[in-house]
Amino acid sequence: MNSPQEEKGQLGLAAVWAIAVGGMVGGGIFSTLGVVISAAGHWAALSFVLGGLVAYATGHSLAALTVDKDEAGGIYTFLRDLKFVRLAKWSAWVLLAGYVLTCAVYAYTFGAYLGHAIGGPGWLPPAMAAVAILSMTAINLRGAGQAAGVEIAIVVLKLAILAALAAFGLSQFDAAKLEIAQQPGLIGVVVGAASVFMAYEGFELLAYDYDEMKDRKKTMSRIMPLAIGSAALIYVLVCLAVPMLTGTQAVIKDGEVALSQAGQAALGTPGLIAVTIAAALSTASAINATLFSSARLAREVAQDGDLPEALGKQNSHGSPQWAVLALAALSLTLAVMGGLDGLVSGASVVFLLVFGTLNALAVKENVGKRWITLPGTVLAFAALAVLLAHFAGLV
Repeated sequence: MNSPQEEKGQLGLAAVWAIAVGGMVGGGIFSTLGVVISAAGHWAALSFVLGGLVAYATGHSLAALTVDKDEAGGIYTFLRDLKFVRLAKWSAWVLLAGYVLTCAVYAYTFGAYLGHAIGGPGWLPPAMAAVAILSMTAINLRGAGQAAGVEIAIVVLKLAILAALAAFGLSQFDAAKLEIAQQPGLIGVVVGAASVFMAYEGFELLAYDYDEMKDRKKTMSRIMPLAIGSAALIYVLVCLAVPMLTGTQAVIKDGEVALSQAGQAALGTPGLIAVTIAAALSTASAINATLFSSARLAREVAQDGDLPEALGKQNSHGSPQWAVLALAALSLTLAVMGGLDGLVSGASVVFLLVFGTLNALAVKENVGKRWITLPGTVLAFAALAVLLAHFAGLV
């Protein structure tokens, strides 16, 4: 997720693609692989496909709503402008909760990968997670955005590393290695897709950058299948490849650093270092951009009177300082407390709820293609229901 400080109309298709893919792959595959495999077993790749279909429908709805209104803003702005004031307020609160959980996942993953690579005492990973959040908070308080060129470079680097890892693993493909002791069945595919839906979170922040795009209507209409398709493809390939290198049980057991283990299995220490660099760059960039965008959402909501007034105040660098600090403090607390599965699943609940509502809004406003927006609404809310039922022990 990213909101570069660019001049109006300066973001071309490549930069917009990098922002969206960087947001989705910012921590998703590094932190969620073990979660989805433990839920879906040898059907884990299908879980990522199903999640990608829901994400694509939502991206289509978001693009259609944004182009129709021809203004920057996400679901909060759409609902507010349509006079759904109370629902708009709730959507903002839910979104902010989701961004806090997501930021915590990214920081937890940052600490886990660096801690694993460096070695050392048990307190090192949470300490590194705290360092990540504090560093990105300092950058945000100085009002520093991230250049589109830097984001493109980071995305290309991490995709190259993940693609190489996937190619190495798939060259040794053996379907038997995907099996786990207790296969959860096809319902596990839905549980897996719902549990890791936060891996597709990030594309929605393109709506905040709409005014910065070159030929904005055309770019916004074209970008979603390109960006979401790219993320889904790399997720599926990595999901199939990593168990070939370490074994499926190891992915489940060491899920928070599964890709580091795979990199080490493939190329030894150089592989471990390469994957750690990719994970650190991805998660740090995602923390920075999540704080940047979510703090500005909080500022907008505060200026509308639906959050404390202090959250709308800016410092001398133009940063909404109290919003940044509040979001960072909550994220840091959750990251240090740990519990990756809970953080990932909690974030997925939030984004399934928000994205289901976004699809429903596109249906109501009759924008986009109904054969995409309507199934997107049904699938998002169905996945949410399955995930909540899973939490309750019903499935």
